[in-house]
Amino acid sequence: MSNQTEQRPAESGGGVAAPAKRANVVETLFRFQSFFGLVAVFLAAVIFSPRNDGQILFLTSDNLFNIVRAVSEIGIIAVGLTFVILIGGIDLSVGSVLGLAAVGSAVLMVEDGFGVWTAVALVLLAGIAFGLLQGTAVALLGVQAFIVTLAGLQIARGLARMWSGGETVQISYGDGPGQAPMLFSLLGERTFGGVVPIPALIFAVVAIVAILFLRGSAYSRHLYAIGGNEKAARLSGVPVNRVKIIAFGIAGFCAALAGIVHAGQLNAGSPNDGIAYELDGIAAVVVGGTNLAGGRGSVIGTIAGALLLGILNNILSLNSVNTDLQLLIKGLVIVAAAALQRLRPTS
Repeated sequence: MSNQTEQRPAESGGGVAAPAKRANVVETLFRFQSFFGLVAVFLAAVIFSPRNDGQILFLTSDNLFNIVRAVSEIGIIAVGLTFVILIGGIDLSVGSVLGLAAVGSAVLMVEDGFGVWTAVALVLLAGIAFGLLQGTAVALLGVQAFIVTLAGLQIARGLARMWSGGETVQISYGDGPGQAPMLFSLLGERTFGGVVPIPALIFAVVAIVAILFLRGSAYSRHLYAIGGNEKAARLSGVPVNRVKIIAFGIAGFCAALAGIVHAGQLNAGSPNDGIAYELDGIAAVVVGGTNLAGGRGSVIGTIAGALLLGILNNILSLNSVNTDLQLLIKGLVIVAAAALQRLRPTS
């Protein structure tokens, strides 16, 4: 009898430990869902890639770097959106801000004769100011972020049309009047032996800075606290309004930077640039595992989400899949990612 009595606590402890271990495994799977998804899509791309003389076209260095170049603008936008979504907000204006920044870059250099650094600084400041104004309307006026940024989408697009006269502003390079400095053309070039696209490097720098910032700053703790429970965060002394305003300012900065990169790659700025980019950016954030309700997510996951969608776009194009079917497939991937977040344990 005594032996049986002594064994019962051990059996009880084992019974408790097993569910705890299973819960940890499940949480890990959900936490790194974007990376598992990225690996799965990458492997599928290798398997289904067209071949040319036995060479897997998807795995060629030119194609892989083209993927990174193609996702660089959306990736930069998505990094900024991550900050807004972490507080439970949304920003629908980033695509229009990209168009405004692309137009601004072209007009300031080609028509107004500004140098590269001056034009870039002014455009970035405009993007930050636009974001801060939207954040102020959300935080201080209490207007829903969806409504504020939906209006911002229209305002930024209208400003871009007014600034450009409704026309595409072409960028030609040289030292004469009506020409932009040659330095700006580097945004469309490659470095490290003509292999790595400059936009990909800019995307990498933005991502690294954002990751380090979110890992090591008090501001990041406030972001997650507000997204988790805004009322509790406010009662705990978190400067909720200031954190919200800054988050929208960061999103505006990233959208403007993406617009500058866009203009440099296309050698033009159009008021129609960036249409639907906000949807692609939000998709990258969602696929990356960030909760649309706020409080949970990471920039690393967003990067994985952007790359996943970029690889998916690329392999579908390599296989000449119908454009309409491509949209359907990408939509299903986004819905699946959002559904997984709904299934994720809350604790």
